[in-house]
Parts: sequence; structure tokens; C-alpha cells
Amino acid sequence: MQPTSQTQGKHMPVARPAPITRKQVAAYLKPRPKDSHKGLFGTVTVIGGSAGMVGAALLAGRAALKMGAGCVHVGMLADNAPVVDVTQPELMLHAASDALKSTKPSVLIVGCGLGKSLPAQKLLYDALLLDVALVLDADALNIIAMRPDLRAMLHTRSAPTVFTPHPGEAAHLLACSTEEVQKDRAKAALELALHLNGSVVLKGAGSLCVTSDGKLHINHTGNPGMSSAGMGDVLSGMIAAFIAQGLSADEALLLGVYLHGAAGDELAHQQATLGMSATEVTEWARWLLNRWMPK
Repeated sequence: MQPTSQTQGKHMPVARPAPITRKQVAAYLKPRPKDSHKGLFGTVTVIGGSAGMVGAALLAGRAALKMGAGCVHVGMLADNAPVVDVTQPELMLHAASDALKSTKPSVLIVGCGLGKSLPAQKLLYDALLLDVALVLDADALNIIAMRPDLRAMLHTRSAPTVFTPHPGEAAHLLACSTEEVQKDRAKAALELALHLNGSVVLKGAGSLCVTSDGKLHINHTGNPGMSSAGMGDVLSGMIAAFIAQGLSADEALLLGVYLHGAAGDELAHQQATLGMSATEVTEWARWLLNRWMPK
């Protein structure tokens, strides 16, 4: 990617973002062979779930499972974390450090309910050393903003990394105000991709995605009802599931962002805008995904 205006010290025009379309993202989907087994569809491991935030990691894990990942592990920091998810017992629950050592993931999600404690920072450091795809969300982004050494590690990685900041997290990463991010969202998204060495979705109304080739995309699905807790955790799980099943990080990012918003739109059409939950978005995303899958 070419340097942005901030890095060059002068204003440079930002290309108009290309809209993400259903036709575009549905083309990434392929039918499953008749002799399928779970090993063909990858393993997702979620690292997060500090005290009081266990639900965030579970939401990400459930979303990954329901978007088709073959196996999903959830590693949690909380001392009193559950040993089974009674709502989704297919998830395999672990202590966070054990999950990093033993699950051999195709893709790692780090940050959902992670917190910023020293053990959380150590988990992120260990994850950055692994040669696997990463989806970094929430407190993983806040830790990177605090730790220049971890940011430097991003530029030594060969495996793909996807970053999913909301405007506040983007502001921390860019050392500016949230208002500055929102004033020029396209510039902020492009600078994040450059500084973090990965693909980025800057979340919000008209989420902006920057793919690994530096191209800017805008998503027009989604609605105000999605302004509720856990939506970002679900999006991270969706993106990770698609990477685990063989899509490139860029394809998984665009599909996940578009599908996530489209699921919220389906819910809104059912007069469920007020009080919309992240769990419901996961269910509707699975329904839409199965409709879009080629026969």
C-alpha cells in the first residue's frame, strides 16, 4: 500500500470505496463434497473471556461453529470459567493458556473479553509468535495500542492478520481522537491497514474494509438495531470460521462483514430492530448463509 497522507505529511486523495455486494461475497462460497468430515473445515480457537467477560468469548465461538467451522475451541482467562457451554455443548472449553498450547488451530481469534492484564498481554504475545491466521478484536487491539513491541511483531508475521476495530479502538491505535477517526473514516481505515500490516474492518455505519492489497471497500448492510453488546464478538467468529474453511483472509473479511449486516437487516424486517441481540444475528446469519450456498 502506498503511504497515506499522515505518513507523507500532506493531503492525498483517497479513492472512493467499492461497495461490497451479495453477488461478490456469495461467489466465495463452494458446495461441500458428499464425503465431508469435520477435518476439512478447519479449527477455530478463541482466546479471551476474562472475569465478567466470559460471554464475549462464547459468542465468538458459537458464531464460528454456526458459520461452518469443523471444530471450535474456546480458551478463557477467568478463574471461574465454565467447563461446558450448556447452550452450545459442541464447543470445547479450556483455560486460555492450555488452548494456545494444545488445540492446533487453523485460525485464532484473540481479544473477545480478553482484558488488558499482564496474563492477557502474555497470551497475545504468544499468539503473535504462532504461524497461523489471526483475527484480532477488542482488547487485543487495545493491548497493541499500549505495546509498541507487539505492534512491531505484526510486521514480522507471514500468516494473515485481520483487525476489527470500532472507532474508539481505531483512535487508540492511531493515537488520535475518536472524532478524528469519524471525520475521515476512509483515511483512518487505510492508515490502520498500513500501520498494522493486515486487513482491517473499521466498524460502524457503513463499515469500511481494507484488504491486503490496499483496496478500500464499503459495506451497506446493517442497521441501528445492531448497536448492542456482543455484535463485534459474533463478527470475529464469523470471519474466523470462513478463514478456517479455506477462504482467504480478505474474502472472509468481506463475506463476514456483509453477511453480519445482512443478518441484522433480516431481523429488522421482522420488526425486531429494538432489542436485537448478537445471538439472534448469529442465527439469522446461518439461515442466510445456507440460502446463499451453491447447491
